Amino acid sequence: MLMAEGAPDVATALALGQRERQEDAILAQFAGGMEGGFAILSDGMGGHDDGDLASRLIVAEMFRALSIAERDGLGDHPNLRPLLRDAILAANQSLRHAVEAGDGQDGMGGTVIAAVFHQDRLSWISIGDSALYLYRDGVLQRLNEVHSLAPQIDMLVQKGEIDAETARRHPQRSCLTSALVGGAINKIDCPEQPLDLRPGDVVVMASDGLEVLTGARLGAMLGRHAHAPASTISQMIMSAVEAEDAPDQDNTSLIVIKPDLPETAAACSETATPGTRGSLADMCGAFMAQVTRGSAL
Repeated sequence: MLMAEGAPDVATALALGQRERQEDAILAQFAGGMEGGFAILSDGMGGHDDGDLASRLIVAEMFRALSIAERDGLGDHPNLRPLLRDAILAANQSLRHAVEAGDGQDGMGGTVIAAVFHQDRLSWISIGDSALYLYRDGVLQRLNEVHSLAPQIDMLVQKGEIDAETARRHPQRSCLTSALVGGAINKIDCPEQPLDLRPGDVVVMASDGLEVLTGARLGAMLGRHAHAPASTISQMIMSAVEAEDAPDQDNTSLIVIKPDLPETAAACSETATPGTRGSLADMCGAFMAQVTRGSAL
């Protein structure tokens, strides 16, 4: 089985863009000797401290739930959907508790993607507009649903009512139709069946700050560098985002995962700091301590 041969090649990156604070949070854990691992990305909302706190809380709670499941053996779960949905509900509850405790304002929240690699399969859960991409055989495909007004705006392009560039820069494009805010969740994307991975696949998770690059351009870059290490791909994408020099550039967070490089050393990275290793208890304790202290992920 693909993932049993070794840990994937993983790279993470964060960019501030033109924002005053980093409101994205990311984490990827692929510990040595396990048949897989997981990656989590959240784009916080609520403004400044609240968005910052919300994304950290979401990632921390998802990390806790998935770490426990990983300890028990992710590959032994016949269906990860109930596990992922329970983790999402726990993350949503953590936001509500934070607001009730006076640690954040009502309405703070964020998007989330949690991708679990188990053996040679990929399962995911997502809410919001952060993207989960698969690059395979020269084609870039978005795997998860878009919970924003972007699909409706793109329909206007298909009808010929607006042009593609106007749609891409539409001021309401990023308005969310579902997010974690501590209350009812409008939409959850969590397929019943996992995706079978193949040699050569590249998986990319990203916040909406990446949307400054068109899908065609992102696919072309991956086509030229699909065989490069994940760190090279991540740096290339972030450099392209920076080169756009968009005046309203949002935070951009990125996780690149190449499942078919068994020779790559196992990685456990927290917010663009790959290589952190240690026991499950140590990692969970350190991560939760960061959230409590309010340090950036």
